[in-house]
Amino acid sequence: MSGPSPQGHNWSQKSEDEEDPLDQMILRTGCATFHYAVQECMAEHQDWRKCQQQVQAFKDCMKEHQKQRMEELQKRQRLARPRADRKDSSLKLKGSKSLTQPEHGEFNS
Repeated sequence: MSGPSPQGHNWSQKSEDEEDPLDQMILRTGCATFHYAVQECMAEHQDWRKCQQQVQAFKDCMKEHQKQRMEELQKRQRLARPRADRKDSSLKLKGSKSLTQPEHGEFNS
């Protein structure tokens, strides 16, 4: 009994011009040179223990990139926070009545 033959996968081969998403991410960090050094060392020696200097340099570069990225995010948050505070205070000034506390003589029902 032979049924219809299953269809093959419909995956297309990436052209050599398309870059791997991981490579694109590493390029954006500024650490690509260190990454390529690790790859070259691994291709040559086939033993990660012999590439510790390259691995450490890549690790240090990525750590510095993460530190700078975190500092930039914190800076943006600090700059955004005062604007949000100003909006909150202007809303309080516009509406003089508090929605949560009844004024003297009013009852919540």
